[in-house]
Amino acid sequence: MVDLRQYTLRPGRRDALIEVFDEAFVEGQEAEGMHICGQFRDLDDPDRFVWLRGFTDLPARAKALNGFYYGPVWKARGGEANATMLDSDNALLLKPIELGSAFPALDAPRPPIGATEIPTSVIAGAVYHRSTADDGFVEFFADQVAPALTGSGAALTATFETLAVENNFPVLPLRDETVFVWLATFPSDSAYAEHRRQLAGSRAWQTKLLPELTCRSTAPTQLLHLRPTARSQLR
Repeated sequence: MVDLRQYTLRPGRRDALIEVFDEAFVEGQEAEGMHICGQFRDLDDPDRFVWLRGFTDLPARAKALNGFYYGPVWKARGGEANATMLDSDNALLLKPIELGSAFPALDAPRPPIGATEIPTSVIAGAVYHRSTADDGFVEFFADQVAPALTGSGAALTATFETLAVENNFPVLPLRDETVFVWLATFPSDSAYAEHRRQLAGSRAWQTKLLPELTCRSTAPTQLLHLRPTARSQLR
């Protein structure tokens, strides 16, 4: 299972948060049993930071979060992180439907502390809001939407849906809604732009799939357009 977390930051403070995060919070959280799968700049919002944090199961989640947020690393550096944030409650607890080969394992390579080279790749995706978990959305995506995405250049990395369980670390709130999330990788901005161009010019996407996605959704779709930080495993 993973947390998909999206933070709204004080204007101009994102790089300060990323510095603390990549320097202290990656290994600090993984020492407690979590997996920091990826951390990103939102390319459409200069004051948004997005990241993914994995857990083996619910008991491990509670143990790890308690260990980190009441432990020495957060005690030492948490104040710096909190000073950059306006809102840190935009979080979803998700279970994987399918993880592609590009989705990082715990032991996947990660640049060392102090790395500064930001990847040129783009992580894109979407969050679809659903009415119920048994709405057939997963099947519709796999049968019709995924082929259209891959056909336009998206390398699908992962699909997730809401894990509907009680939050066992309520200090950190979770959004109470049912969603479907997909993530894909692109080697460059131009590759991502070409993908968007092809979808815009696709009659099937514009007249069939996009209207169907809209009809099946209970709120506007959130598009994800992200750049990995220098130390992100997912890149």
